[in-house]
Amino acid sequence: MMSNLGNPTDHLVTDFAMRFTSTPRGARLARRLVGVRLEEWGIPYGTDAHDNIVLITAELAANAVRHGHVPGRDFHVRLSLLGSPSRTARIEVSDTRGERVPPRPGELGEPGLSDGGRGLVLVSRLASAWDWHARGEGPGKVVWAECGVGDGGGQ
Repeated sequence: MMSNLGNPTDHLVTDFAMRFTSTPRGARLARRLVGVRLEEWGIPYGTDAHDNIVLITAELAANAVRHGHVPGRDFHVRLSLLGSPSRTARIEVSDTRGERVPPRPGELGEPGLSDGGRGLVLVSRLASAWDWHARGEGPGKVVWAECGVGDGGGQ
């Protein structure tokens, strides 16, 4: 699903959304398709913005598979490019498991070497903002992050 509003003064400039199987393969595919979409939107491979957004997507998708998996249910990725006054990419990953929720941004501690937990720390350092909320259309949660992309991501 993609819509292109075409007017840079609109808040939502363009949008991509898709469901993926709640498997490692689905998480890899989500990461790859987000990378392709960013390139199509003028945020080229190899730029800081592109690399950061793809890495954030990879971490959130992996978390949806690892911590949000419900047998027979998919996870959903939405990538939005928001317009003026500054361009921002927003990544939302939703799953259907509501009882396993991540910590809030202010509650993140430093992860140990072997206990996992590094993904959201990485997201918190790459994103300008992130958090989560309950899904409005059913059980589960949506974890989101935003990154500034400037005029195409820079290097």
